[in-house]
Amino acid sequence: MTTTHFAHAYEKGIDSQPRKTSVVASLVRDRYVADAVVILENTPRRAAKAVRKAIESANANLLNNSKVSIDPKTVRISRISVTAGTRMRRYVPASRGRALPYEKVSSNIFVEVAGEEKVKKENK
Repeated sequence: MTTTHFAHAYEKGIDSQPRKTSVVASLVRDRYVADAVVILENTPRRAAKAVRKAIESANANLLNNSKVSIDPKTVRISRISVTAGTRMRRYVPASRGRALPYEKVSSNIFVEVAGEEKVKKENK
């Protein structure tokens, strides 16, 4: 009997808009971690690096922090979500001494991975 163990990682303040980051996150939703890393390494989007970093962090949390040994081949992305982060208000100079406001948008990435326990071989 194998049991499933979970771990998560939360990346905050990514300098990318949530809408663009969630497009990249949807590429790897419900995939194995090894496959997801290969996909993200070959994705030509700026947000791919941040999503890959969050996935690798959650994977490391599962493999290193669990009390039992986890089989790395069975580690899957069980949940990945992108939410809006903080918005910083900035101003750009305009003509006639005016200042035009704009917002720098950031995003937060939540990744949860699940892995199976290694099956121990019994000696006869």
